[in-house]
Amino acid sequence: MPGSAPISCLGPWPKDVGVIALELYFPSQYVDQAELEQFDGVSAGKYTIGLGQDRMGFCSDREDINSLCLTVVQRLMDRNGLSYDSIGRLEVGTETIIDKSKSVKTVLMQLFEDSGNTDVEGIDTTNACYGGTAALFNAVNWVESSSWDGRYALVVAGDIAVYATGSARPTGGAGAVAMLVGPNAPFAFERGLRGTHMQHAYDFYKPDMVSEYPVVDGKLSIECYLSALDRCYSVYRNKIHAQWQREGSEKHFSLEDFGFLVFHSPYCKLVQKSLARLMLNDFLNHPSPNTETGPFVGLDAFRDVKPEETYFDRDVEKAFMKASAELFEKKTKSSLLISNQNGNMYTPSVYGCLASIIAEHTPSELAGQRVGVFSYGSGFAATLYSLRITQDHTPGSSLDKLVSSLSDLRLRLDSRTKVSPAVFSERMKLREETHHLASYIPQGSVEDLFPGTWYLTRVDDKHRREYARRPLDDDLPLINPGRNPHNHI
Repeated sequence: MPGSAPISCLGPWPKDVGVIALELYFPSQYVDQAELEQFDGVSAGKYTIGLGQDRMGFCSDREDINSLCLTVVQRLMDRNGLSYDSIGRLEVGTETIIDKSKSVKTVLMQLFEDSGNTDVEGIDTTNACYGGTAALFNAVNWVESSSWDGRYALVVAGDIAVYATGSARPTGGAGAVAMLVGPNAPFAFERGLRGTHMQHAYDFYKPDMVSEYPVVDGKLSIECYLSALDRCYSVYRNKIHAQWQREGSEKHFSLEDFGFLVFHSPYCKLVQKSLARLMLNDFLNHPSPNTETGPFVGLDAFRDVKPEETYFDRDVEKAFMKASAELFEKKTKSSLLISNQNGNMYTPSVYGCLASIIAEHTPSELAGQRVGVFSYGSGFAATLYSLRITQDHTPGSSLDKLVSSLSDLRLRLDSRTKVSPAVFSERMKLREETHHLASYIPQGSVEDLFPGTWYLTRVDDKHRREYARRPLDDDLPLINPGRNPHNHI
């Protein structure tokens, strides 16, 4: 089994540490963005074309960050036939804070009670949409460290992205991702290839402790995102060049060296602009770009532009979006399935994009590819890193199992219930008024939830939250049936 290693065999560098299994949860209800345009009284296409969003998932008052994470963890464990005593580290990345002291991770320990396993390191990690990536890095570092005891690490990223009524509301969403981390992984981290940029800015933040809504400076947020992308790509490129030079190669790195590229996706159109941005970086850093033929044809007028002056330059944006259109279709477009259909999930966003890549390709199409991953969290923190997919795509391989586990993604999206914008607005108002209350019984229907979903049953007079699980249908497939299934709570 990938990830397993007897203690006696542990060396200082476990091989191919990375993502072994990945599970995704999104809400069972959505609002159609075209209908929302009409309801909001904005021009047709403002959300669907301008933002690139078709549908937006959302949670009723029956779901909170704890229930989302309980659902996705149990789903990953059950579908992969894993026992809870095989987990040695569990860390949660989230910016959806419902308690300023108690972590989501401690709530998830309820799932471990039947196993008796309480020896589980890790807590919660928070910085806007970057917390899931920080948790993932911590998990990888743990497996590669002297602290590792041979068990798996489990990383959970989850959030409920909601905005006040207005122009930002259609960029919301909700969901959670769980990733199993260990050695011999089909998606392995490329060691030493991380480019990070961190800087202070108030582009998006949540200073109101009794509101779920952020304060957003939209223009500054885009500038911070694109500037972080520039910096991270530069650092990543320098690091891979240094590796190649040590190996005796003078090759020049470019976007062509990525098989796939996924980005943190506040909305799909920004992702398309981001790939164009990286092509601008390639163009400006190329010692002698060919502007007569190939991808840079006709771009000679932009040879002397300064990146920091082009964040809102429409001419540059239009030219490089056109020049990168083929690359976008080949390397990035398929990553936007979840983002387009469910919206921005905050910390899980970029990993929803990774899940979409996996779901939309066969094992043979994925095998051997390098995946570039750009993670961004406002405030701000960002990293560009890469994963190398295993060459082994034979039936029953770890890659084959991972692809199989996500092959139903489109079916799951299509099985959701569409809710009218008026009802969506009512449910957002209910969340706004009740999400912080004590002595509260949620009003949302349990029957509206997917089978197997954890949900909030009550909040008592001391703000203590209690949860139950909607019964699971018998037809949920197991990825690795018969291997140490645990008892349900």
